[in-house]
Amino acid sequence: MSPWVLATSYFFHLAATVLWIGGLVVQAMVVWPAVRQTLGSDPQQAVLLREIRRRFTPLANLSLVVLVITGLIQTSGDPNYNGLLVFDSDWSRAILLKHIAILGMVIVGVVLQWGVAPAQERMALLQARGKEAPDAESLDRRERRLTLINLGLGVLVLVFTAFATAL
Repeated sequence: MSPWVLATSYFFHLAATVLWIGGLVVQAMVVWPAVRQTLGSDPQQAVLLREIRRRFTPLANLSLVVLVITGLIQTSGDPNYNGLLVFDSDWSRAILLKHIAILGMVIVGVVLQWGVAPAQERMALLQARGKEAPDAESLDRRERRLTLINLGLGVLVLVFTAFATAL
């Protein structure tokens, strides 16, 4: 494989990783605490967090597509790769664990994107109409918990990648 193709693949793979996992870190460790501290129980807190989520989700989805494409390119050019579903080395087992963690991130992302977020939108509409939204706080806690789980899985992806790279 051409070194230019592989180098370009690595660049986009790393950029997508930074965007996806870095975005989770910034949300969980910077944005949410700052928003909660600044806005407290102000209804604008939910509006701001919803806007952040609306902007981040397409970037995370694009990152996933880029990661899949560039990952396939890199795997095909890696001398440690011995074939699909062949786990005969520490490298292949580390890559397997990495992919299991990524699958976990995708599942959590699907739950957030198509389960929690639409429910939060419904709660926001109720609140905007002056109606009671009893599940809003519970949904916010669920979103935070799932995002932290996703962040933990992202860290595992980095750990398994570092291990595979060292081999």
